[in-house]
Amino acid sequence: MLLSEVFKNEGFETLLASNGAEAVQIFENNMLDCVLLDMKIPGMHGLEILKKIKEAYADLPVIMMTGDSDKEVMNEAENCGADYFFAKPFNILEVRDTVIKIVV
Repeated sequence: MLLSEVFKNEGFETLLASNGAEAVQIFENNMLDCVLLDMKIPGMHGLEILKKIKEAYADLPVIMMTGDSDKEVMNEAENCGADYFFAKPFNILEVRDTVIKIVV
């Protein structure tokens, strides 16, 4: 099951980006409660997007997701302002519970 389906089933509105430029456009043009951001998104590195988000909205919670469980990558994401970090494969229900904890 896709994350967006899980959140829609919980009553959340989700906005999806297929590339880095769309991700930036979404956070610039919408009032968001939380961002789930993949480290590898076409067209722009996730850390670059994370930095842009935190520059504009320092208090906006960002959950990073990656297939790379390298501690260095996790530390870099944390240093850039990531609030939570999930390495793939992750438990979708844990991600859901983290989002609920953040926004409810």
